[in-house]
Parts: sequence; structure tokens; C-alpha cells
Amino acid sequence: MGQKTGLVLQYNLQWFAKDGPGGEKTEPATGKRLREAREEGKVAKSKELTSAFDLIVLFLVLRIFMSFIGNGFLEMFRFVYGMIPEFVSVNAAELSPQAVGTFFRSVYWMMLKMVSPFFAFGFSMTLIISILQVGWKVSTKPMKPKFDKFNPINGFKRIFSKDSLFELFKSILKIFVIIYVAYITIRDKVDNIFILYDIPLNQALALCGEVILDAGLKISLVYLLVGIADYIYQKFRFKEDMKMTKQEVKDEYKNTEGNPEIKGRQRQVMRDASRRRMMQDVPRADVVITNPTHLAVAIKYDPEKSRAPVVLAKGEDYLAQKIREAAKEHNIKIVENKPLARMLYANVDIGAEIPPELYQAVAEILAMVYNTRN
Repeated sequence: MGQKTGLVLQYNLQWFAKDGPGGEKTEPATGKRLREAREEGKVAKSKELTSAFDLIVLFLVLRIFMSFIGNGFLEMFRFVYGMIPEFVSVNAAELSPQAVGTFFRSVYWMMLKMVSPFFAFGFSMTLIISILQVGWKVSTKPMKPKFDKFNPINGFKRIFSKDSLFELFKSILKIFVIIYVAYITIRDKVDNIFILYDIPLNQALALCGEVILDAGLKISLVYLLVGIADYIYQKFRFKEDMKMTKQEVKDEYKNTEGNPEIKGRQRQVMRDASRRRMMQDVPRADVVITNPTHLAVAIKYDPEKSRAPVVLAKGEDYLAQKIREAAKEHNIKIVENKPLARMLYANVDIGAEIPPELYQAVAEILAMVYNTRN
């Protein structure tokens, strides 16, 4: 008979689990994961909510500074049209660059004064809303170039992803809302719009401003509802994206806290060393108070070193037996007192003084021990 041969392939079953290695992402993000995401600029932030508040501020500022902006327009018109005859009367060869520069600087300054309230309040509102959403933390990591963004395959994935479809739906919804609200507002003002050519300039500007403000505030309020809904969705999506697999949680714990097995062995070594030091102090005790078999507490009183008796060692079961054996070996008095042994074991740490409420009971036992010695 021929000998059968086979090919053995090594593979990791975790790679066949849902969502890649480690299985499905079911665990909430740890604090370390959230801090790292924050440093990389990954936060639950809604641009729509910020834009909605910016729109509201824009139209509120427009309403408040309407007369200021209207007077600014009139001043600029008067200045520009007042300069036309001067430029027309001068030959092109005689027109100096300094005069043209002065003219445009004056126009730019007038325009800057008119739009300065929008810049100031718009920037302040954007900063406030951004801080309220994600807090204040400056990070430069999002500005660093990432070569995976130049990958065309990743680009196609982003274009046809679920997030892109959701953004497309939001854009269509915003356009529909803006058109619908603007149409309703303008439809109610259509009679006044048709008389713009028959009224003075001041009244025409006031009428246009009223129509724009009315439509803008309505659009902003509806847009604010869209922004709130988008913020809720962004918070939910961020929470889902930050979830971790059970394996990721274990790996992070190992990296930050160390291997649990190694930590357990270290704690065991520390406990053993502490017990050895404690057992070395038993021969210095004045008395050992027992339960009588389950608990044992070794007491020492040195008026020159402490104000009250000190617990040198304590233990239960096996450790209590070792303390009793050490006490017998060094001729230390063993006194049975169940309530006192339980109180000392439960309430006094090793190396600590006994509390005042136990002074009387311990003093009686120490007096008996001292009398027996003498």
C-alpha cells in the first residue's frame, strides 16, 4: 500500500470572524481609545448644527444692523457715483495709479465696515458651537498628510459608502427645505416685490431686507432641526465606530496594565513577602489574641514608640495556625477572646494602632499578661 501524504495549512480562525480579527465589535470604547481618537481629530461633530447656528446669527445680525448696512450701501453708492464725473473729466493719460488706488481702498474700507459685524458674530458663534460639541483641544494630527487618501480604491469606497449616501440625502433634504420655505415666504410678499421699481430706493432696500430676513429666519429655524437630528446621528455613529472587539479590549489592557497572569504572580510574590515580614514580627509580640482556631492577632505595646498597642500580625485559618505556632515557639501568651479577635482582625491593619474603643479590652489582657510574667 502506498503512503498517504497531506499538506497542513496554518490559519487563524479569528480572521474568519465578523469585522475582522477579534470578532464583532460589541464592547464600548475604553477611555484610552476615546483619548486617542480625540487626539487624531475623530470626534462626534455635526457641521449641519454649526451651519444652522451660523445662519441664525447671520440673519439676526442682518436684522439688528439693517439700518447700519443700508446707510453703508447708500454711502458707498454716493461715493462711487460722485467719483464718476471726476474720472470721466480726466484723460486716461492723466489718471494716476495713486488716485485709482485711493478710490478702491475707500470702497474696500466701506465694504469691510458693512460686513465686519457678520465676521465678528459668525466667527464667535462657530467657535462657541464647536467647543460645546467637542470641547477645547488643539490637535495638529488631522492636518498631517495620509497616503491612503490618495488610493483610488479607497476613494471609490468613500464615494459609494453608507456615509456618502447619507450625506447625499442630507443635501437633497436641505435643498428641498430651503426652496420650499423660500417659495412660501416670497409667495406671500409677491405683491410688494412687483412695486420695487415704483418706490424710492430707501423703501425698496427696506422691503428687500424684510423679505430676505423673513425667509432667512424661517429657513434657519427649519435648518436648525436638521442640524439637531444630524448631531444625534453623528453621536450615535461615533459611538458605534469606536466600539471594540473583545480581543482589542484584552490587548489594550495587556499593553496598559500588563499581562494579567504576570500581574497575578507579582501580587502573589508581594503577599508572600508581606507574610514573611509579618511572621518575623510575631516573636516581638506581647500577646496573641485568638478566636480560638480561625483567627489570630498578635499585639505589641511599647509606650516609647507608640501611644497605643500595635497589631504586628494577623491571619485566619492556616495563617492563624502559623501565628499560634510561632507564639508557642517563643513563649508568647495566647489568649482566647472571640469578640475582640474578630474586632481586631476586621478593623485594624498590620502595623496600625488599635482604635480607642478597644483600649479597655486590650489593656485588661495586657495587664493579665504582664502580671503573669512578673
